[in-house]
Amino acid sequence: MKLSPPIIESREGEREAILEAAKLMLISARTAPKSGGIDDVLTLILYEKDKDAIASKMEEIAEQRKIESFKRDAKNVRDSEAVVLIGVRGNKSSGLNCGGCGYKDCKEFEEVEKRLREDFFGPTCIFKALDLGIALGSAAKIASILNIDNRIMYRVGTAAFKLKLLPEATVIMGIPISAKGKNIYFDRR
Repeated sequence: MKLSPPIIESREGEREAILEAAKLMLISARTAPKSGGIDDVLTLILYEKDKDAIASKMEEIAEQRKIESFKRDAKNVRDSEAVVLIGVRGNKSSGLNCGGCGYKDCKEFEEVEKRLREDFFGPTCIFKALDLGIALGSAAKIASILNIDNRIMYRVGTAAFKLKLLPEATVIMGIPISAKGKNIYFDRR
């Protein structure tokens, strides 16, 4: 008996490829250069109902704050196949005593009470924030190389933070990803 080759329909193949790309984005964030070689970056992939929970939280925030851009970005999340979250433990100091956090030195920064502000915990060590930015750029670069549409979104991170999806993170950003005939993240009316 001759078996026919397996068939992968376009939608299924694209979904699987996007999830594989998301995993590669995590690797890129993990291996991105870090200040002093100390890795305080945290990552997570969300899809299906977990991804939609982010969108629901963003819609809730839009209503509470009367900020339409949360609702607009929530639609992007719903229309995405997956969301990559990247956060950082920004409450640790780099030990460089640079003052970028607004305090005299790292000792003073470490002793100050870290507390929840509007969207994230603060203050944050400037070098940890830089590490987050480099990890985000590395992850977005991998998605771009693979022709996966993506956009780094602050509002996604806000919702993820409020849902405690990366509980050790003091700051989180989100990167929704998709592959459609048109980039849904940059043609948003």
